[in-house]
Amino acid sequence: MATYLLEHRHTAPKLCVLLFVFLLFVVGPITALSVGEARLVRSNTFAEVEVEDYTKYYNYVEMTRLLKFMAMKYPYISNLSSIGQSVQGRELWVMRITKDPNADVPGKPKCKYVGNMHGDETISRQVLVYLVNYLLTRYGEDPRITELLTSTDIYIMPSMNPDGFERSREGDCSGDAGGRSNAKNMDLNRSFPDQFDKINVQQDDVPEVTAVIKWILEKKFVLSGNLHGGTVVASYPFDDSASHKMQGYYSSSVDDNLFKHLALTYAKNHPVMRTGKPKCPDTPDETFEDGIVNGAKWYDVPGGMQDYNYLNGNCLEITMELSCCKFPLASELKKEWDYNRESLIAYLEQVHIGVRGYVNEATNGTALPDASIMVAGINHNLTTAKFGDFYRLLLPGTYNISAIATGYMPMTVVGVQVVEGGITEARPPAQPEHQPIQPQDFRHHHYNDMELFLRMYSNRFHSIAHLYSIGKSAEDRELYVMVISDNPTVHEPGEPEFKYIANMHGNEVVGRELLLNLIEYLCHNYGSDPEVTQLVNTTRIHIMPSMNPDGYEIAREGDVRGYTGRNNSNNFDLNRNFPDQFTTITEPRQPETIAVMNWLKSYPFVLSANLHGGSLVVNYPYDDDKRGRTEYSKCPDDKVFKQVARSYSQENALMHKGHPCEDLYPSAFFEDGITNGANWYNVPGGMQDWNYLNTNCFEVTIELGCVKYPKAQHLPLYWDQNHRALLQYIHQVHRGVKGMVIDIKDGTGIPNATIMVEEIDHPITTNLAGDYWRLLVPGTYHLTASARGYNSVKIYATVPEEGVELVDFRLTRVHSEPNGQAPKDPGATQDPAEVVFQSFIKDLSLGQGLEQLVQSTITESSFRYRRYKELSEFLRGLTLNFPKITSLHSLGQSVEYRTIWALEISNKPDEPETAKPKIRLVGGIHGNAPVGTELLLEFAAFLCINYDKNPTITRLINETRIVILPSINPDGRELAREKQCTSTVGMTNTHGKDLDTDFFGNASQRVVEAQPETRAVMDLILERGFTLSVALDGGSLLATYPYDKPVQPVENEETLKYLANVYASNHPKMHLGDTGCPSNVDNIPDGVLRAAERQSHMGSMKDFSVDFGHCPEITVYTGCCLFPPAKQLATLWAENRKALLSMLVEVHKGVRGMVKDKSGKPIVGAMIVLNGGVRVFTAEGGYFHALLAPGNHNIEAVADGYQQQRQEVVVSSYEAASSIIIEFDMDNRIFGLPREFVVATAAASMTALVVTACIIWCVCSAKSNQQKDGFHRLRQHRDDYEDEIRLTSMGSKKSLLSNEFQDESESDEDTLYANANKL
Repeated sequence: MATYLLEHRHTAPKLCVLLFVFLLFVVGPITALSVGEARLVRSNTFAEVEVEDYTKYYNYVEMTRLLKFMAMKYPYISNLSSIGQSVQGRELWVMRITKDPNADVPGKPKCKYVGNMHGDETISRQVLVYLVNYLLTRYGEDPRITELLTSTDIYIMPSMNPDGFERSREGDCSGDAGGRSNAKNMDLNRSFPDQFDKINVQQDDVPEVTAVIKWILEKKFVLSGNLHGGTVVASYPFDDSASHKMQGYYSSSVDDNLFKHLALTYAKNHPVMRTGKPKCPDTPDETFEDGIVNGAKWYDVPGGMQDYNYLNGNCLEITMELSCCKFPLASELKKEWDYNRESLIAYLEQVHIGVRGYVNEATNGTALPDASIMVAGINHNLTTAKFGDFYRLLLPGTYNISAIATGYMPMTVVGVQVVEGGITEARPPAQPEHQPIQPQDFRHHHYNDMELFLRMYSNRFHSIAHLYSIGKSAEDRELYVMVISDNPTVHEPGEPEFKYIANMHGNEVVGRELLLNLIEYLCHNYGSDPEVTQLVNTTRIHIMPSMNPDGYEIAREGDVRGYTGRNNSNNFDLNRNFPDQFTTITEPRQPETIAVMNWLKSYPFVLSANLHGGSLVVNYPYDDDKRGRTEYSKCPDDKVFKQVARSYSQENALMHKGHPCEDLYPSAFFEDGITNGANWYNVPGGMQDWNYLNTNCFEVTIELGCVKYPKAQHLPLYWDQNHRALLQYIHQVHRGVKGMVIDIKDGTGIPNATIMVEEIDHPITTNLAGDYWRLLVPGTYHLTASARGYNSVKIYATVPEEGVELVDFRLTRVHSEPNGQAPKDPGATQDPAEVVFQSFIKDLSLGQGLEQLVQSTITESSFRYRRYKELSEFLRGLTLNFPKITSLHSLGQSVEYRTIWALEISNKPDEPETAKPKIRLVGGIHGNAPVGTELLLEFAAFLCINYDKNPTITRLINETRIVILPSINPDGRELAREKQCTSTVGMTNTHGKDLDTDFFGNASQRVVEAQPETRAVMDLILERGFTLSVALDGGSLLATYPYDKPVQPVENEETLKYLANVYASNHPKMHLGDTGCPSNVDNIPDGVLRAAERQSHMGSMKDFSVDFGHCPEITVYTGCCLFPPAKQLATLWAENRKALLSMLVEVHKGVRGMVKDKSGKPIVGAMIVLNGGVRVFTAEGGYFHALLAPGNHNIEAVADGYQQQRQEVVVSSYEAASSIIIEFDMDNRIFGLPREFVVATAAASMTALVVTACIIWCVCSAKSNQQKDGFHRLRQHRDDYEDEIRLTSMGSKKSLLSNEFQDESESDEDTLYANANKL
């Protein structure tokens, strides 16, 4: 490979900016893992996961689990992602394997393998999984593999057609069983755009192809292999021709010799392929010279993927056919892996032949993406990637290479030598030391000017800069944030999030201008300055130039220490407006404050600085103390804050001296230019303390100068004094420890796990992907990671003087089985469909799953309020347009005979389907608060419209029974009027009854008959079968949970509160806990409150649902105004859509199962007791489902005639409920004693009774005889005697003996009789 550096300056008067092309082979240093990292990351062997299993094929679930496991085990050289989904919703997994897989860096060409494009050609799928494992396990041990992964960016997609694979059959060599095509019966290798013919394919029919095309165009791969089956040969472009002659026509590309070389590289390393004689049973005489063939010459394939790669991407791709049998027996897998292993690796190494380099702007070194690279004599151009880098594969020879970019003069490097078998390195002439490009434009930017500046940079540097708004100011100005990173629109696990905020006080403007300068500096120097490139590649940097744009607009240049513009337009100081730990902030929360609080809860920020003016010092927490005194208020991380504060002050010489503003404040002194906030002066309600106490983010406040609004001509001086400090402070985010908290079973990240540092009372939590960052000063620490449902893990870690220590935690679940048995491996017996569904719910619960669903299902809506007639027509319209998934029922009628409608949405709405969870969504209990009604109508339309269009919505509807009651007080709604925020008109029904005080289950509690609306809803609730209920109301902004009744203990409070938290946390404002409503409680933790604490009353619907319907219900108050203007409905829908969807996901969690007896017969009506309190009952089929807060729970199952069963379950916040089976034995106990003991005792008692009866009978007989021989009856008349005979005949001997006879003293006759007997 040739290496050159060429710079050419052109003197044309109108084109003064040209190009230089830098062709230089760079081998980066290989950084070994630290000892601590090796100890911590590799300490667990994951023995429960077998990777190299050559005895079976991996189905989709197994492959997914395996890839996730490997990605988590080797997070520093692998990254697993999905580029899209198949027709049936299976992920198209891609494993990225390279050193530092979460960063895009220049100098590493991208190559890929794609397997299983035809679902029944399966060897490719397996060998690519084996290849992933081979590369990962040998990195750091095998020099060849280590070098390959260090210098190459490798992407491996084992299965492009997972749906087809699931339909295929092992042993089917010819493909008779089906599975070749996708689930819409489309051949994916005939569905790409073709150079000769139009391919008539609908995108919805081939989502796999659409995803791969987008991937190809985005990544700009250099080399690729497409692995198939059916014979043994390497095929190269073109795959078809203009004539489409079926066979025998050689369709060559301009890179024909290069393609032959690439194909030969694979074939010659394959022991069968290189012979050219595959000897396949169906074509025994077919041969391929040297094991390679031109695609079209073999047979014509229009719409193939390899040609698309070459013609539309930068990528050269060939097709490898790996085996004669398409789906051979698993016993062949080891042999096929051995045949292909060397070929696969040798082919990847070919990505490093030819030339590579950069195209940069000559004057300032800015990278130029999408410039064209031309090789003289080869009519096939490619384009530069985002760093201006390019990679052109070429055979040995001498070439002239040109670079062309729009608006620039073209440039050619002549005589580039490409040498076989090595790299030819020509040293460029000595270059001057690199100097970063400094900002050139220093001025004050008013709002419109700033907005244009930000939009320009976001557009011009779109590959690393993304502009977004977090909300609006009081005067409706956007609160803009520019994020700068190599992947600016996504959070990459392992990459910390950093932020700068300025202009919180509108008249303190230096920070605003410095941050605009910083944006300019980072964008212009990315790709050319090593420090900037490294920061941008490894950090996601968020920059908010102005938090108070309204105040800025009235501030005046030249203000030294004034107050004009300091506050926002409502005249509130934003840095006294945050909730405080020591002082109650009584001022209303401002829109800027709310927006920032919401922003900070939405991103996993690690470090931040708030830029102010008026002094020259770095100020760190705490900003106030309990007593409000000016004294040191130390936080648990005092040492960390001192470290990061000094990192800034030490780079600002004037600040570090500690004597700021000597003319204004001659007595002020700050040692090292830093100070504890409260030790300077008390600031209750400050932003930096709120960051530290309520998020994972550490924030300091930096005072940048003595003059608040300096003249514009002084701005360059401020940049010179602070730009090094601004960069150095960003570096601090990479100090301390970072890593992942991972489920040891499946390798997935655990969100909201807690990381504790011994002796530092400040826990932090993991992000949604399970990644965390913990800032610490150098030293050795005892770290503990814990999560609900998992055993805690403790690790010692040593933080180095520079850099970060990598510490991964792998937690085991807490599992307890009945009778002390060892926990079973759920994967061993779990239904594969259930595993897929669990993965589906997990994906929606973690990361950006729900947010991505919201973004992918945005539909056009026309919002207005609907009265009863239009509401009814709307519901009927849904059933007419979507008859397969909707069913409309009347629950009853209101006082004025309006129907109480219930709409069911399900894939089988007219069938009971008791195994599915059932959710109830209720609106309009108060007619004067109709927002809930409109939101539920829109939600119903949203679900129906997206059914069969969006796979996620389709899956949720297929797996859930959704019952929507949009308006249960239609009479009240008819009376209410729009724009009445506090009016009570329409709150009650026609009888003047507040329906939410009319739900009573006990007749003793009810004074009058229930209202007809109440009775209709109560009957529905009493049907049971509901898993969750959500009621929408108005008049505040929070979520409440039972009970409404006063002084009522809540048995299941943890679960009810958790459900309310789920809704609030998915609402952009609610979770902040600040209702912002007049006459409302403020500062509600997480926006969730027990209902009675808001307004206690009897007879509420949610209390009735819990007590009598055995269904948890929460009430969501959607906004302060009861009946806001219709124009606000769109905003309210946007705020609540994600939260409503989260309820459809949440209803699938908790615990579910089936109760049956030993014979398998389901037991209906069995009682399931949760944690000794809450009860649910099994439905038809013996099914039950109960929602529970994450953690460990005890379950007892009780049914008449059966032994009670107990079980412990672990519930996760992000996993679907695992199905459990409870089998009852017959209850052998009688009176609490074993049946055998009772039977034996009864038998003995009966025997004793019989013996006793016999004895009594004998005695009676003897006495009867004795009476004849000497006894006589006293006072006996004839009638008495007849009675005796009658009683004797009835067997009442006992009665006769005890009551009728008396043994008198012996008479003379008795004495004589006795003496006679003795004789």
